[in-house]
Amino acid sequence: MPEQTLPAGFTFSQSSLQDYSDCPRRFQLRYIEQLKWPAVESEPALENERRQQEGQLFHRLVQQRLIGLPADKLTPLASTLDLRRWWENYLTHPIDDVSGYAQYVEVTLSAPVGTCRLLAKYDLVAVRDGRAVIFDWKTSHKRPRDEWMAARMQTRVYRALLVQAGTHLNGGKPFEPEQVEMVYWYADFPSEPARFPYNAAQHKRDWDGLTGIVNEIANHRVFPLTEDEKKCAYCPYRSYCNRGVAAGTGEELETESAEAQINFEQIAEIEF
Repeated sequence: MPEQTLPAGFTFSQSSLQDYSDCPRRFQLRYIEQLKWPAVESEPALENERRQQEGQLFHRLVQQRLIGLPADKLTPLASTLDLRRWWENYLTHPIDDVSGYAQYVEVTLSAPVGTCRLLAKYDLVAVRDGRAVIFDWKTSHKRPRDEWMAARMQTRVYRALLVQAGTHLNGGKPFEPEQVEMVYWYADFPSEPARFPYNAAQHKRDWDGLTGIVNEIANHRVFPLTEDEKKCAYCPYRSYCNRGVAAGTGEELETESAEAQINFEQIAEIEF
């Protein structure tokens, strides 16, 4: 088999790093070989597609509200049961009062990491007096455990990258890790946000770890399959790996790992 390397100019995101962490083979198929998805991720396929589209629409509604559009003008756009519920929850359950903060909506940050670059798109970064709060909207139908979210690449990447590359959001001064917090707001659980403060030790651990993973991927020539075959039921590449053809069903989405496999945490990164 010929050697396979990253495409020229490849930029990492939390999604690609999570794919590699979950299954190096999936990373290879998706980002190096750039293969089409041969199988639906979960059944029923149309239901899964609808949920992802609604998640995208919800993110767009919140983005429009944050940049100043009146809520009464946006409300008619919440045209499905899920969207109406999420939108009503957003309007009636504010997370924090950030009215006195500089608000950077859907801002993108990038920095070199190892031999490549790392990119992240944030739903909202609110900044005041050197303090930064990262907000991320989640539309998954299950609320994951905070311990599970703390270990996800998104939590590690978003906080670390803000410290590394957010100087221009803070008047030209780097953010201190202790002044950074990440908040996940769950549209179906509006009174139960997950909060993740940060510190210098965590930042060193995260940045060193991300650098190591990026360099490992850049020098990899063999990408093994995950040993956790439960993940394969929701992977669109499973037929390439002889790990089954039939998709997992929506009724089987009972675990955090299964929920993540159908990409709900990546809705805000569709542009990647």
